[in-house]
Amino acid sequence: MSEHERIAYDFAVLRVVPRVHLGAFANVGVVVHARTREYVAMRAITDIPVLARLSPGLDASLLARYLRAWEAICTGDPSAGPVALAPPSERFHWLTAPRSDVLQSSPVHEGLCEDPGKTLDELFQAYVENPA
Repeated sequence: MSEHERIAYDFAVLRVVPRVHLGAFANVGVVVHARTREYVAMRAITDIPVLARLSPGLDASLLARYLRAWEAICTGDPSAGPVALAPPSERFHWLTAPRSDVLQSSPVHEGLCEDPGKTLDELFQAYVENPA
């Protein structure tokens, strides 16, 4: 691999949708997938007081547990169930599949980067910590 080789990646923003029927949401995480590197990882807010502020009326501790379970799926942790044992691409597509639930993902977007881990941090900062 050359020093500045560009890597194709996909990402989605994870959203909490407190009232699914209304569609309003707050960004709580980002998941990144680089197929050629067999990379899938996510960063999410799991701090219960922060989640409670972002999702009034929901059980913030339960939401934090769901987000930690999604993180375990990304890392391939067997305790997260059968989907965590799937190849990275399948785990990413399972996490980003459209669903009508309190925890959803945005549409999948694509890009090029040199370091998927650094890109994950940058996307988390841009879309979750400091959204425009």
